[in-house]
Amino acid sequence: MNDKADKAKIPYINRELSWMDFNFRVLEESFEKENPIMERIRFLAITASNLDEFFMVRVAGVKEQVDLNYNAEDPSGLTPAKLLPKLTERIRSFTEKQYSCLHRSILPALKRNNISFLHPDEMNEQQKHFISDYFDRVLFPVLTPLAVDTSRPFPLLANKSLNLAVRLKQQEESYFAVVQVPSILSRFLQVPSVTGQTFVLLENVIIYKLDELFERSEIRSSCAFRITRNSDLEIDEESEDLLIEIQKSIKRRKRGKPVRLEILQRCDAETREFLEEMLDMNPDEIFEESGPLDLTFFSKFASLPDFESLCFKLLVPVYPPPDFLGYDDIFTAIREKDRMVHHPYESFEIVVNFVRQAAEDENVLAIKQTLYRVSGHSPIIAALIKAAENGKQVTVLVELKARFDEENNIIWAKKLEEAGCHVIYGLTGLKTHCKILLIVRRDEDGIRRYLHIGTGNYNDSTAKIYTDIGMFTCKEPYGKDASSLFNVLTGYSLPPEYNRFIVAPHGMRNFFERMIAKETDNARNGLPSGITAKVNSLVDPAMIELLYKASQAGVTIHLIVRGICCLIPGLPGISENITVNSIVGRQLEHSRIFRFENAGNPKIYMGSADWMQRNLDRRVELAFPIEDSDLKKRVFAILNLMLNDNINTRVMQSDTTYSHIDKRGKAPCDCQKEFWLLTQSKAEKFVQQDESKPFHPIHSADLIR
Repeated sequence: MNDKADKAKIPYINRELSWMDFNFRVLEESFEKENPIMERIRFLAITASNLDEFFMVRVAGVKEQVDLNYNAEDPSGLTPAKLLPKLTERIRSFTEKQYSCLHRSILPALKRNNISFLHPDEMNEQQKHFISDYFDRVLFPVLTPLAVDTSRPFPLLANKSLNLAVRLKQQEESYFAVVQVPSILSRFLQVPSVTGQTFVLLENVIIYKLDELFERSEIRSSCAFRITRNSDLEIDEESEDLLIEIQKSIKRRKRGKPVRLEILQRCDAETREFLEEMLDMNPDEIFEESGPLDLTFFSKFASLPDFESLCFKLLVPVYPPPDFLGYDDIFTAIREKDRMVHHPYESFEIVVNFVRQAAEDENVLAIKQTLYRVSGHSPIIAALIKAAENGKQVTVLVELKARFDEENNIIWAKKLEEAGCHVIYGLTGLKTHCKILLIVRRDEDGIRRYLHIGTGNYNDSTAKIYTDIGMFTCKEPYGKDASSLFNVLTGYSLPPEYNRFIVAPHGMRNFFERMIAKETDNARNGLPSGITAKVNSLVDPAMIELLYKASQAGVTIHLIVRGICCLIPGLPGISENITVNSIVGRQLEHSRIFRFENAGNPKIYMGSADWMQRNLDRRVELAFPIEDSDLKKRVFAILNLMLNDNINTRVMQSDTTYSHIDKRGKAPCDCQKEFWLLTQSKAEKFVQQDESKPFHPIHSADLIR
């Protein structure tokens, strides 16, 4: 199946449409009445943030292809011109459902909890006086009304900024003005109330006081609007200074071509026409919403301290993780055997402390690490800086091309350099997405390499909500591979033959293709066969074709794909042996795990890569085998528990729709809840065995919702 016609025959869901299906699944959590109300609001905000990024990158890309008359079909048989109207229709359906959820479900639920949003015309005199005072003291000095006429052009508005278009009349002449709602201030303001907690949105305060901004004009109408710009960076990687080139690209992002205009449904026709003309928008790029615009603000709203009782119960990760219980020294624990940590159930602090201990250990000679996304106040980077200050040789590859984290990564790269670390800014033409930390230490019996390798970023913030798995080892074959990989990343070394590592872009695709083909052959020869894969996205057509062939040969295939899945399961004669589950719950499923039955001797791998073209062909990715027998059993159990989940799981049907599992007659199984309970139970048992230990893990099952 090499030519385009053949590829179109492969049952395949368009990537963008599949992503929209995923965001619909996230939105379902906002409707879920079993979720606390603030968590439902948080899910709604997540869907809005997801959609923003989708427009900035994916929709913008499709529009560019249409503008360039690019007519090639994707594997689903759609050209960009055919896809765009389908995508627009799906997005309009989605946003309609978002606002239906907000107005028919969430706001009434808030009201039952005595929490409400008011417009100024719904307020009593005391409340009106309060917002007027706030406007005079805080808002008025910050606002900058911008008139638009023959001498004053339409302003360049920031991407995703919220603005007001105001139609005015002065001395029989009409004109428009734009007022940006200041993002530096909170989007919502609490006002005095005797009936509960009452809030007003900032844009409504400004609208209420518009006459004080335009005292000499008659205000005819006003409408909130918001633009989303093309934000996919174009980077000249042949530039002499990649850091400077990326900084320039970030500035270009702020003035990218608008790809979406959001306005309120009550926007009058003249104002709509004005915005459409000024922003050069087509009608199909304009989205009328019932409001409020930009639902992402609900994320901060749900995090207000007063609302803790309306959120999920706080879950405290176990520290030390069960694999390190009873060990004061991390290096000692790793020398004894390979160790594994499962976040967020087990604290990411063990990884941070691994670097901290290395920074202070006089026997540690060098630290090497890749960083893709890190937090704003990264303890990992603080530990690396401390290590450099203590004379260790510290080498860090900071991926400057990590989308939407470029600015943060530039700041950290400069700080690391200032501290004396050797900093590499990624590789030309490739993103470095692998997750690896190498510590070289002088032990009593010689030089030993200690490793942490895993599925997730070295980000202490996201590690609290993303599910990821990391392995610690000091086994020599892994250590040699780590050194070889860093030599490739930091120098001009050719990719070597690795002992254990599977590395993209030079070897990972071939590896997975061989493993799938081997299972296919085993099934044909009557040997035990099977594939279980957990990824974030399954897009690659070649991988999908191989999975179809494996299914046709009788291989049982279980796929756990949180997000985009272009494979269609359950098709007679094609994929009837394939199931696709999507787990969307309290934690964001992020780990990548691959199990192959291997004729009765199962092999298990983990890593950083999804089954997408970009991961297999255009990134430096790392996958690795789990060889320790105890750890293998543990990962098998993790996969089995996820496959038994019937609370957070949606199952893809052969018509590409997703449905919840019918729980009638079945015991409820929430795999994420069960992972918390299992981790707490292990910690409890250890404490009971040795009460003399100083730590006291949280072990109350009441903390689990």
